[in-house]
Amino acid sequence: MFHSLKAGLGALALSLTVLATAVSADEITTYVDHGAAIGGTDPVAYFTEGKPVKGSDEFTATYDGVTWKFASAHNRDLFAADPAKYAPQYGGFCAFGASKGFKIPVIPEAWKIVDGKLYLNNSKAVQKRFEAETDEIIHDATLNWEIIKDKKPEDLKEPIIR
Repeated sequence: MFHSLKAGLGALALSLTVLATAVSADEITTYVDHGAAIGGTDPVAYFTEGKPVKGSDEFTATYDGVTWKFASAHNRDLFAADPAKYAPQYGGFCAFGASKGFKIPVIPEAWKIVDGKLYLNNSKAVQKRFEAETDEIIHDATLNWEIIKDKKPEDLKEPIIR
């Protein structure tokens, strides 16, 4: 079990190379890809449409020092009124990765809303594990987030084993 966990973490750590390109100070606590938080996916759409929806350059807001994109002015306004309600947990980084002490990129299709909070993950396989161990992963990720949130993804080399 430990060997497979270690191998899985190695694959997740390899994903950090995607993030290692010119991370600004504002982007340390929020996952940014293609110049926008969570890769330009509209975070409000997960709540209102029950699925990931690509945001538009026409509807943007700034939160946590980075640009967020939305599919509509309505979604942008909902977010602006209460960003903490709609922004994904752990800055939009992979919840499973955060549970192990890493900041890993996410894909829009690997997500779940738990107790009114949005959690994103790195892949469909990781999402299945998140769904099977939701409480434990959220618990560990929440504890680890306080340790890793202000660190650059590439500076997180070793997993935090609990």
